[in-house]
Amino acid sequence: MPRLSQWIIRAALIYLLTGITIGALLLAHKGVPFLPMLWAWLPAHIEFLLMGWILQLTLGVAFWILPRYWQQPRRPNERYAQIAFILLNLGIWLVVAGTTFRAGAWVLVAGRLAELGAVLFFAAHAWGRVVSREGA
Repeated sequence: MPRLSQWIIRAALIYLLTGITIGALLLAHKGVPFLPMLWAWLPAHIEFLLMGWILQLTLGVAFWILPRYWQQPRRPNERYAQIAFILLNLGIWLVVAGTTFRAGAWVLVAGRLAELGAVLFFAAHAWGRVVSREGA
């Protein structure tokens, strides 16, 4: 497994652990109210699980499993996948700052744009690696 896939999947598992922890606290608070301001973390819980875990795990596995060109020893445009990893994580934290910590609407928009940029960079990386069964 490539080193970048390992880093992406590890980050996804950290987001899974963080998202589940926040979700467990929210669920416990529904049963025994102990901290009303905890509900401000609901958007972070959603962001960590959807973008941090599901999307990031998907990108990590896709980076690992998509075929390489037979003539090249390395994956083409690997730098694009690295940029996508950085942009995705930056976007997640900007969205959490914009929603949970009320940093402002522009932070939320910047976070979503960073996530969109991550998807576009990963698509640019993976576009040439998607081949038919005939290899063309």
